[in-house]
Amino acid sequence: MTDVLSAPLVVEFPFTRSLGPVQSAFLTGLRERTVLGVRADDGTVLVPPVEYDPVTANELRELVEVAATGTVTTWAWNPSPRRYQPLGTPFAWVLVRLDGAATALLHALDAPGPDAVHTGMRVRIRWAATRTGAITDIAYFEPYDGESGPAEPAAHDGEFADPVTGIVAPARLDYVHSPGRAQSAYLKALAGHRTVGERCPACRKVYVPPRGACPTCGIATAEQVEVGPRGTVTTFCIVNIKAKNLDIEVPYVYAHIALDGADLALHGRIAGIPYDQVRMGLRVEPVWAEGAAHPDHYRPTGEPDADYDTYKELV
Repeated sequence: MTDVLSAPLVVEFPFTRSLGPVQSAFLTGLRERTVLGVRADDGTVLVPPVEYDPVTANELRELVEVAATGTVTTWAWNPSPRRYQPLGTPFAWVLVRLDGAATALLHALDAPGPDAVHTGMRVRIRWAATRTGAITDIAYFEPYDGESGPAEPAAHDGEFADPVTGIVAPARLDYVHSPGRAQSAYLKALAGHRTVGERCPACRKVYVPPRGACPTCGIATAEQVEVGPRGTVTTFCIVNIKAKNLDIEVPYVYAHIALDGADLALHGRIAGIPYDQVRMGLRVEPVWAEGAAHPDHYRPTGEPDADYDTYKELV
């Protein structure tokens, strides 16, 4: 029985998006210590503002300014803040309905403990010392016992100098990945510069990487079959945009490669040949970097190209 592998895995990337007129006004307003909402078709004010009415789907453009004070509608205590969260000490996640708004805004509340937080408590915005036009311009909410803001928000044209037109939001997911029995065996074989798949007992197809079951027959697979190491390029793309933290010069080729003896193509980078000479049917072999647990790339073998009929089912 193969020991199942397990390892921490991090998926992280910067998410870049442009802003329409409503979101641009909202984020630029935060930079200027102004909270803007948008009036919906039924007259209610939505904060944060949205571009389309959630009921009628009509486009919304009527911006209004709401108060920096509000009421907690619900909350949850966070005893162990994580990296990049608003506060480094324990705090409460709160939904706050700002005075003049009909919906609630999610943010952090700085409080000494969960006993100090309750639904219905009054709070106000604590602005960040340095503001750039992001939700983090609200550093956090804090308890407030002063007067309420105006119930009727004031009209606002949404015009500011140097408006924010785009944002970059870092996305990160940390988790422990367990590849399962079949892929654990596959990864361990790769560490020994071998590629192992599994054969379906019904259709007899060999799947690489193995999935533990045949995707066509739905039958569990257990028979291990070593394939490759050589294979055939079935299809490919030319990458022209350099990925952050990836030390590969563009353009380069990323391909589907059907290893000899396999009935499923896997992914791999093609090198050792000009990118504009890579083609379907090109015969390739793996190149391993010293100490690597998987092939660094595939290079041409020098063999004649494979006939299309030999790999057409794997394109």
